[in-house]
Amino acid sequence: MTDEAIWAALAEEFTADVEAARAELDEGPVPVVAVVGRPNVGKSTLVNRILGRRQAVVEDVPGVTRDRVAYDAQWAGRRFTLVDTGGWEPDAKGRAAAIATQAEIAMRTADVILLVVDAIVGATDTDEAAARVLQRGGKPVLLIANKIDDQRLEPEAAGLWSLGLGEPFPISALHGRGSGDLLDEILKLLPEMPEDREPKAGGPRRVALVGRPNVGKSSLLNQLSKDDRAVVDSVAGTTVDPVDTLVDIDGETFHLVDTAGLRRRVAQASGTEYYASLRTQSAIEAAEVAVVLLDSSEPISEQDQRVLTQVVEAGRALVIVFNKWDLVDEDRRYYLDREIDRELKRITWAPRINISALTGRAVQKLAREIRTALDGWEQRVSTGELNQWLAALIAAHPHPIRGGKAPRILFATQVDIRPPRFILFTSGRLDPQYVRYVERRLREDFGFIGSPISITVKAREKRGKPGGKPGGKK
Repeated sequence: MTDEAIWAALAEEFTADVEAARAELDEGPVPVVAVVGRPNVGKSTLVNRILGRRQAVVEDVPGVTRDRVAYDAQWAGRRFTLVDTGGWEPDAKGRAAAIATQAEIAMRTADVILLVVDAIVGATDTDEAAARVLQRGGKPVLLIANKIDDQRLEPEAAGLWSLGLGEPFPISALHGRGSGDLLDEILKLLPEMPEDREPKAGGPRRVALVGRPNVGKSSLLNQLSKDDRAVVDSVAGTTVDPVDTLVDIDGETFHLVDTAGLRRRVAQASGTEYYASLRTQSAIEAAEVAVVLLDSSEPISEQDQRVLTQVVEAGRALVIVFNKWDLVDEDRRYYLDREIDRELKRITWAPRINISALTGRAVQKLAREIRTALDGWEQRVSTGELNQWLAALIAAHPHPIRGGKAPRILFATQVDIRPPRFILFTSGRLDPQYVRYVERRLREDFGFIGSPISITVKAREKRGKPGGKPGGKK
């Protein structure tokens, strides 16, 4: 029996386990349903009703929800993401404008939109403005006539035909009346595959420029675009909204997004900074690769570490750029090398490049590092090759014996790319140190340069002992 036949037989044996593990890991994109409307019409109450639990904050005061909040939802075996939004109002100012912006982002990125209207109050000028926006958007829209608590109030919903979004759907989010029928209707509108979750083949790769304030993100964007595309100022925090532009770097077009500087965790930010942080986080999640800028003339800070962690946790390809190299002298280079060894030791896999956005030094080399990171992000190892490599690795460096025996790795497979995700099926729990060793050797032997790697360990239950823990006592 050839090696290929052996691995094919093993793969067939573990097929059910792999599919179950994929489901547990929440594999694949899911459709998005956005709940929008003016303040205090019952959006969060409807979200809680659809979720079947009190998840969204509800209070009898307009404007309690201030940003987009996504929840995992399910109905009739179909999963989707439900997005609760703050109250949308046209021509809003200040914080209300930031709240409205989040609602508009939800409208653009959703597959289905639920416009919630207070049927007892009737259609307001704000409702009419929202309807006009949604009519132009071209997305499937369900008009929800909320607060129809009993059959006697159903005629109130008829007046909402004037919004031009079709037949109003009468419900009571508070009491649950009509919610099951509404969910059935939502499922009819959901696409089989969500739109625009993955970049279109052949289109410009999406690159997010991120980093703490005043590290030179806008200066780099302007240098690459050969234009004053973004406002540059020595005052930290000039950029608030993400700035998108197409730029040509080394003969290839990239879609660059300049983002607001991340000062602190989103939960700890406030005011404009809070919403800027949310939009930056969304830009990272929408990107394929994040270029994280560090100020090479200053020590690597906790803020820098936090930005890098955010990119890694988002599963995006990563390139680290040390900007302001024109300000670095020999002494600073000496200390910077030691800071890199100490502070960046857990992400040695990310490509690094030294540039000066001000003078243009080495900025064209950025394209090469972006391509390298994207190649690692999309790299796949075949099941046969992976298991042959793993068998040799285990023979040379077996798992330490714990409690008189060592767990065995029975089978391994790569279940996804972008980023690469692996599952190890074992006879028992693996030490975290051994899993890190496997990841380190994966990188040494296969590359995956510029990409985070996810390794999940699935311990198989012993046959003949249903319900028993793997390796557990009777």
